[in-house]
Amino acid sequence: MTHFLTSRHDITLNLVRDVAWRGEALAVADVTLDDIDKQREAFLAFVRCDSDARVYGVNQGQGEMIAEAMDEADRERLARLKPLAAAVPFGEPYPERVVRAMVLARFANLLEGHGTGSVRLVQALAAMLNEGPLPKVPQKGQGGPGEILVLYTLFADLAQSLDLEPGERGALINGAPAAAAVLADAALVGERRLALAERVLALAIVAFNAPAEHYEPVVGTLLGGAHNETAFNNLAALLDGMTNGVAARDHQAPVGYRIVPHVLGQAHAAVEQAHLMATQSLSAVTHNPIYLAPEAAGGYGRSLSTGGYHNAVAAPAMDQIAGACADLCLVCLRLCVGLLNGRVSGYPDFLLSGRKAGESDGHGAVGYLPMAITGFMEEARAAATRTFIPASDASVFGQDDVTAPAFLAWPKTMAAGASMEACLAVTAVAASQALHVTGRTQIPAPLTGLLDDVRHHVRTVEGDRVLGPDLGALTNHLRAGVFTDDHNSDGSGR
Repeated sequence: MTHFLTSRHDITLNLVRDVAWRGEALAVADVTLDDIDKQREAFLAFVRCDSDARVYGVNQGQGEMIAEAMDEADRERLARLKPLAAAVPFGEPYPERVVRAMVLARFANLLEGHGTGSVRLVQALAAMLNEGPLPKVPQKGQGGPGEILVLYTLFADLAQSLDLEPGERGALINGAPAAAAVLADAALVGERRLALAERVLALAIVAFNAPAEHYEPVVGTLLGGAHNETAFNNLAALLDGMTNGVAARDHQAPVGYRIVPHVLGQAHAAVEQAHLMATQSLSAVTHNPIYLAPEAAGGYGRSLSTGGYHNAVAAPAMDQIAGACADLCLVCLRLCVGLLNGRVSGYPDFLLSGRKAGESDGHGAVGYLPMAITGFMEEARAAATRTFIPASDASVFGQDDVTAPAFLAWPKTMAAGASMEACLAVTAVAASQALHVTGRTQIPAPLTGLLDDVRHHVRTVEGDRVLGPDLGALTNHLRAGVFTDDHNSDGSGR
């Protein structure tokens, strides 16, 4: 399928999913190409005819050279200059879906002429997505102002294939498309991880036989907020039929069980905020300078120097998702411990099957699961730290004196989420074992597929054995489900 862009507002999370994740084709509508060409001609006329025109990167130097006087030869040389010098990061690259999202988000500045790009540049960007191959863009070493370290690397090959004209260099490497892309990716991954968390935590609730009243949707309604209603409604749907074939527990469950929908509600709020900010960022005009056409500004138009390349909302939104993942890891720990503690669950201690504690080393293999969760939980908590705007000034001469934080937040969000996936896998095994030792065979229909997957990778435990590789295989299986729409992924999300 080919998606056609007519305006910057066509660049949405759904389009990121289709074009960046699924690899579907992209084109720009002919009428939009005509408009881009008209805006480009208006911009060139502005530079040529307006004696007051001061356009950063066109007839003014860039970065630390902003105050340097430029003659005609200097301006021609600047126009042809290839964006190579700032391509200094190295190390593990972003997944291809993220790089594709960066290229897609690049169109926002160009479709309505604000970024001074040309029709040939727009068509070349579409060709990058449709024909490839895409360059490898490193995740590490991204300590620059705005996005030049990312975008120089991303568009170096394209720039070297063209004889650049005035404004085209800046059209490639200025603005904030990459922050929009990593935020969009975090939002899409976050919603999928949250859906997985709902299913696993619901399975643990069923295994514990917690009272259904803790999860009634009316509680979410009374709490207020769409995020709470969504969490309670989703959980209630997964738990429908949870007491079939078993007597309901006649007293309230521990706090960890009762707060499951509340913590999920907070996670929904974090993902919803990331969706909102990603939607805003993907279609935002972030160029420096922004060109306003004559229709909007009169005369030959205007050029406005801006700080649009600094996306101030991306890192906080991603941090909220990382924090929600860390909190859900703690919920996993409490639910797992509740299942293993016979005085709480009423089940055999450590969920031992057909034997006593003295016939194992004291815990049995399942009894050590909380220790694994603790390790992954602490990794999630370490990743889920606030991403401040870096205080360092790496500019040398003072122009480029603030670093963009989005590229520091994205890997932490991915790491916290990966740790949560591991905690969920371990919790699911504990739930499976609890259902096994209590002889429960009837569980809600929406959870049967999950239980089958768990037992396919980690069979129920009758005696001590090495569980680590099986737990790892289950984690990888659950993770692959998160990234099922990523046509280039091996299931790891990388």
